[in-house]
Amino acid sequence: MSLNKVMLIGNVGRDPEVRYLDGNNPNGGNTKVAQFTLATTERYRDRNGELRENTEWHNIVAWRNSADVAEKFIRKGTQVYIEGKLRTRSWTDQTGNKRFTTEVTVDNLQLLGKRSDNPAGPSAPSTSAGSGYQQQSYQPQQPAYQPQQPAYQQPQQPKPAQQEAMDISLGDNPTDDLPF
Repeated sequence: MSLNKVMLIGNVGRDPEVRYLDGNNPNGGNTKVAQFTLATTERYRDRNGELRENTEWHNIVAWRNSADVAEKFIRKGTQVYIEGKLRTRSWTDQTGNKRFTTEVTVDNLQLLGKRSDNPAGPSAPSTSAGSGYQQQSYQPQQPAYQPQQPAYQQPQQPKPAQQEAMDISLGDNPTDDLPF
């Protein structure tokens, strides 16, 4: 068993470069691909207590519907969430040297941040591979670490009518009778 999965949240470093690949596309159009860079920044304190930052740059490749969303809505500075796979390509440059690059191929793309932070447009769709283009009204993403309600809550037993009548008539408050 193996797994090749990448999840990133970061800011786009440059406007996407969109290209159309020639080929035999049964839909009559060319296949669209968008490429851009994504910066992820890790903040930490060193041994002296000073705040440090380490920024990693990732090469992102989005195909078809994800490329469509990137072209329409992503600009430099846009905050995005990306799920994808690592791919390494190699080629020979003009001087005859073998070169390598590692890219993240997008499976799922979601725009994050506030609507006013996105310089590209008023609505922010998300895409998943195989699901097609999904237009959605923009909703800021909530952090995953927020506490949630328990999935199961103990149902309260109804009081018998006689006990309820006694509580009302005597004015008893059951919380006052606690021994501590």
